[in-house]
Amino acid sequence: MNNIRLVSPPPRRVESRLEDMSPAQAQTSRAFHRSFPGYAPTPLVELRALSARLGIHRLWVKDESPRFGLNAFKVLGASYAVARHIAARLGMAEAALSCDVLAGEACREAMRGATLFTATDGNHGRGVAWTARELGCRAVVRMPMGTVESRVANIRALGAEVTVEARNYDGCVRLAAQQAAQSPGGVLVQDTAWEGYTQIPLWIMQGYLTMALEADEQMDAPPTHIFLQAGVGSMAAAVAAYFAQAHPQEPPKIVIVEPAAADCFFRSAANGEITAVTGEMPTIMAGLACGEPSPIAWAILQNLPCAYLSCADEVTRRGMRLLSRPLTGDRPIVSGESGAVGAGALWEAAGDETARKALGLDASARVLLISTEGDTDPVNLLMCDKEVIEV
Repeated sequence: MNNIRLVSPPPRRVESRLEDMSPAQAQTSRAFHRSFPGYAPTPLVELRALSARLGIHRLWVKDESPRFGLNAFKVLGASYAVARHIAARLGMAEAALSCDVLAGEACREAMRGATLFTATDGNHGRGVAWTARELGCRAVVRMPMGTVESRVANIRALGAEVTVEARNYDGCVRLAAQQAAQSPGGVLVQDTAWEGYTQIPLWIMQGYLTMALEADEQMDAPPTHIFLQAGVGSMAAAVAAYFAQAHPQEPPKIVIVEPAAADCFFRSAANGEITAVTGEMPTIMAGLACGEPSPIAWAILQNLPCAYLSCADEVTRRGMRLLSRPLTGDRPIVSGESGAVGAGALWEAAGDETARKALGLDASARVLLISTEGDTDPVNLLMCDKEVIEV
């Protein structure tokens, strides 16, 4: 296991927000997203040739690149959280939320003079900027050092104010929080939580349930394993919690995958408590370069059967090639650095006897992967695609 490291602690009962990610909540979240004119379920692609090559029964990939034309899933959380924030301000019932309601004068008046602040490596900020544009309000986005220009340009194209800061992602989160608190009408829309800031991150996670519900309905059999990439862990915990409750008789094994340079969940699992990664986090998986787990996500994952993989960048390079240049008969998927690490991690784990046995990746395994982004960094995608990586 030169390219991956594995820990698999037993589940333990801790207080969490697991029930807030229920199948019923997923239906409510999906009803909201369905109200938007551009809504359509993203594709679920079955890779039969690759599953046969890996010696597993089934393999599906949920391709999030077409989501609302934004090349990533993150807008699901940002749009739902801002809608819930507005509903709370107006005393509006959650079930009443829709695109038409948000476009109405009451909601626009409620957000007049408001500014949405956030920190991002790219995809979340793009979702916040899109939401702000739809509501006719401002968005201010802080991005970490090393952010590629294509991600900055994508957010600016939606009308947001964007700066690249001389600090890492977690430092940008603190900056955005400070500026939101100091700004009249400032609203922090961040996809991680901390003491005193939990409600909007929880709503963001509930927004992600739309993706989980879609995948569940698109599959003709429940997954036995789900590989989920984690930055702060909000998406991973939301999807894991949904499937655990949707299929309580056969809850899937959750495999959390992270870059080795920012493997805060791997370290937390190994230590039995939240353990942060500090300083620079050099990895091509920019969307996962987060050093501090969301405590909401960490609490949920502790209750579930989880394994944690710390992955070298080589792993996601292989994943990108596996998806974009698939085996004969499989459909190609354009997946970015943070989107493809699950595919690369599955390849590594299935090819290693120790990891394969520890994860239960046998001939009956049905695996779900989520390609969370498309080509958000086209230059890097092209470079990785040209590399000679044996598959």
